[in-house]
Amino acid sequence: MIDLSKSRTFPLGFGLMRLPKLSDGSIDIPQVCDMTDLFLEAGGTYFDTAYVYDGGHSEEAFKAAVVDRYPRDRYTIATKLHAGMACSDEKSAKQEFYTSMERTGVSYFDYYLLHCLQRSNESKYEDYHLWDFVREQKEKGLIRHWGFSFHGDPGLLEKLLTRYPDAELVQLQINYADWDNPGVASRQNWEICKAHGKPVVIMEPVKGGVLADPIPEVKEIFTDSGYPYSCAGWALRYAAGLDNVLSVLSGMSSLEQMKDNLETLKGFHSLTEEEMAFIHKAQEALNADKSIPCTACHYCTGGCPMNVAIPEIFNVINRRKGSVEFRTKREYGIVTLGKGKASDCIACGQCESVCPQHLPIIDLLKDCTSLEA
Repeated sequence: MIDLSKSRTFPLGFGLMRLPKLSDGSIDIPQVCDMTDLFLEAGGTYFDTAYVYDGGHSEEAFKAAVVDRYPRDRYTIATKLHAGMACSDEKSAKQEFYTSMERTGVSYFDYYLLHCLQRSNESKYEDYHLWDFVREQKEKGLIRHWGFSFHGDPGLLEKLLTRYPDAELVQLQINYADWDNPGVASRQNWEICKAHGKPVVIMEPVKGGVLADPIPEVKEIFTDSGYPYSCAGWALRYAAGLDNVLSVLSGMSSLEQMKDNLETLKGFHSLTEEEMAFIHKAQEALNADKSIPCTACHYCTGGCPMNVAIPEIFNVINRRKGSVEFRTKREYGIVTLGKGKASDCIACGQCESVCPQHLPIIDLLKDCTSLEA
């Protein structure tokens, strides 16, 4: 049984997907160490990574910043096995588990998840016998709790939890922008997990940074609210206010972001009715906007034959709708330097098959070619 009591007093989890980088592209380990120190001193314990994050360097950074510096009882670690992005058969899929154990330097995982379940890949997890595999690792004592992260529709989630009732937790994308978004179905998926008695780990509470620096209309709503929270803080507090939640992951990329998140959730309490009214206004403003809801997870780029900078291109398009300083083609030239442009897309469909947001990437890239004129 997973204990949810601590999450009510300290809901923040340290997501290791978007760690700070040095100028050469490597992870800034000293800064990650400083972030880790603040996180643990504040009472945090939950770290989240995955085999595919940053080509494995995320798991290695966790070892350097946490495992090599703190006793095992000071933290919990969750990592994931992805059947598709970095493997081609059952043997290589299962090897991810052992490689993750070597990279992280732990003797067991507190939480181990089958990664990014959705319609396009769920058959692989069965074909490779990975559900039985994680059960076996738990029986050996190498996993304390297991479950899966999910980017699919409510019907698939219901099927999986019915078929695998011994799964102990589910990681879901939940944020105020996607709560009633039919393409993500945050509310419905959360309700299904609750009905099945499965604790939820929340990912993308700030929607890949989109809600940390939202459109001007949303910024104005929160700035004028009179409350001291940052835009990211509003998003975190919304997610943390839900019940049946084990942890709210924040993929922090700097010491400043860590400090802001810790300050936001210090002495946390659920949003009041007055605070929720501002969230509702923000939801209405987002629904009226037509920005591309990309979270910059980069799953789409891993197998792109043309190396198209998809998330970066979408970010440029979205920011054109914001401040005047971003209304330029120069940023597009920067993010596509040495990479594929929107016009280089050959419509192979690889990106759409792995996109957690189920975006029509091919058509969206066609729209983005206007930046090249």
